[in-house]
Amino acid sequence: MTLTKPASSAPVAQKRPKTDTRHGITRTDDYAWLRADNWQEVMRDPDLLQDDIRTYLEAENAYQNEAMADTKKLQELLFAEMKGRIKQDDSSVPSPDGEFSYGTKFVEGGEQPKFVRIPRGGGDEQVLLDGDKEAEGTSYFRLASASHSPDHKALAWAVDDKGSEYFTMRVRDLETGNDLADTVADTAGGGVWSANSAQIFYTRLDENHRPSTLLLHKIGDLSSSDRVIYEEADPGFFMGVGKTQSGNQIIIDIHDHQTSECWYFAADEAEPNPRLIAKRETEIEYSVDEGDGIFYIMTNADGAKDFKIVTVPVGVEGRDSWQDIVPHESGRLILSHTIYKRHLVWLERRDGLPRIVIHEIATGEEHAIDFDEEAYSLGLVGGFEFDTNVIRFTYSSMTTPSQIYDYDMASRERTLLKTQEVPSGHNPDDYVTRRVFAPSHDGTLVPVSLLHRTDTPLDGTAPLLLYGYGSYGMSIPASFSTNALSLVDRGMVYAIAHIRGGMDKGFAWYEDGKRENKKNTFKDFIAVGEFLIENSYTSKGKIVAQGGSAGGMLMGAVMNMRPDLFAGIIAEVPFVDVLNTMLDDTLPLTPPEWPEWGNPIDSKADYDYIASYSPYDRVCAQNYPPVLAVGGLTDPRVTYWEPAKWVAKLREFNTSDNPILLKTNMEAGHGGKSGRFARLEEVALVYAFALVVVGL
Repeated sequence: MTLTKPASSAPVAQKRPKTDTRHGITRTDDYAWLRADNWQEVMRDPDLLQDDIRTYLEAENAYQNEAMADTKKLQELLFAEMKGRIKQDDSSVPSPDGEFSYGTKFVEGGEQPKFVRIPRGGGDEQVLLDGDKEAEGTSYFRLASASHSPDHKALAWAVDDKGSEYFTMRVRDLETGNDLADTVADTAGGGVWSANSAQIFYTRLDENHRPSTLLLHKIGDLSSSDRVIYEEADPGFFMGVGKTQSGNQIIIDIHDHQTSECWYFAADEAEPNPRLIAKRETEIEYSVDEGDGIFYIMTNADGAKDFKIVTVPVGVEGRDSWQDIVPHESGRLILSHTIYKRHLVWLERRDGLPRIVIHEIATGEEHAIDFDEEAYSLGLVGGFEFDTNVIRFTYSSMTTPSQIYDYDMASRERTLLKTQEVPSGHNPDDYVTRRVFAPSHDGTLVPVSLLHRTDTPLDGTAPLLLYGYGSYGMSIPASFSTNALSLVDRGMVYAIAHIRGGMDKGFAWYEDGKRENKKNTFKDFIAVGEFLIENSYTSKGKIVAQGGSAGGMLMGAVMNMRPDLFAGIIAEVPFVDVLNTMLDDTLPLTPPEWPEWGNPIDSKADYDYIASYSPYDRVCAQNYPPVLAVGGLTDPRVTYWEPAKWVAKLREFNTSDNPILLKTNMEAGHGGKSGRFARLEEVALVYAFALVVVGL
């Protein structure tokens, strides 16, 4: 099975040069015309896309379909396998809150979840929201949230039906099952209830898709009468709203990628008047929870690079009164924290592996929940209650299906509530998961998580899929993936490169892969590939590299640097037009992204450095491997024209006969198709590409 050479030629993007002059540098962007003049309107209504651009993208889709026509049966087989590993009539473990327990469930064949509740003492289940029913007649449907009111009488839910991440919020009367007249458009996706259940606080997106305004909506009123509670004037900051675990305080969180500022007001205030916790200071980050009148704050202040936790009484402004309760410890990265009535809980990472730590408020005694596997994923599951001794967490590894536990913080008893079922069968003993370390260009050891079958030969003959991300401090967990088994069961090794730019080895790991250190991310990924070849996990020309979003930028960069290393490149919603994007401050994410990448508008040094690696700008005449780029028409994060421009330029300069393919989802955004099964169609497409380019 091969990629078929289409009878028709690949679409050719007409050149319409656009000249840009910054910092005395003149450059030409030949494919800038692929950006719609009315892109903001297209995000909300894809039918408004200009005809010439739509025709071009549809021609690209037709070419990709023809090129991969020989893989259709393989795609169908992969889809059936992956679907067969999903329990169709699945349900969550209900989470208690007062007189009810709330959860989600899926029905046989259902794409969307149902939100349900049952009386805590036992009784009939009530369906609060049926996602499949609400999605009828839509080509895209994504539920962002569904939160019940404190009095359990109403449900606020938000949905995006375009993939543009503009969410419409509605309120449902849980006694009648009917939605009220309240409809709030252009929200960021969720709302926070006031203590009396009469009001909802939400953030509205501006015309550039930035959450910049916090509003108060009174149940029963028209959204046009909603009152502004707080407005953020700086376009370089995101804004969000949440409630503390106690339910007593509502927190306004304002941040970019390196600086935080939080405001608060009581959840029972009739006329909220936000008060400052601590003013923003460049590169000082903090996040807030509250219990019994005390703020518990996770922060990197005072040189706490890997974060610490401090306390301060509610009502005391500024950092001067902050008192350490969990001191900073270098190499122990605190990831998140929650305060309960009697315990402080945090998730931390040591030596690249997570663990949960419990701190008893009254005594200061601490203990940790540890695990034995070489590589695993661990997460805290948020609950509704404050006065409890029980927390919930999830555990999995690349060989162990996800498990959900309740843990009693007082008795230290661990109770297994649920193990992920794999209906088609799964025997962990058939697989091996390992954690190895690859030396990078400067001697730094890069963690690598590996999964393969026990009978896969490790003599260099096995093909390998190498996944990477490496930006924003995000760490890719070594978690269980039923989808990856479709590659591993066919003899591939599945590898995750925990490269710099994430926080896998602490905050310094992130700093060493951002801004002026960004190239470490790319060099780490290449070094991991070379290490896996040298240690016979695979061989040169048998590696398929995969990454999405900022990981797609990684794909473009490493392909420019070492095209010979890879058998194929999978770049999903790839952020490849970095320089042009960071030069355009009208795009949704550009001003908040400058701390991550640099500001090439104001700084020639930033301009030159970004230009030295930006994948679109660094395309040159060389033999590129096969490429599959996937984009989304209504994607507000990585706009559709980035992969389109990149593919056009790659075709212009590629000196090999390898296919460069573009697939644009014309009915979805950054996350691809909605629905738990529909999404698998896209996974089947990229996995078929991976298998074919390595000869499987």
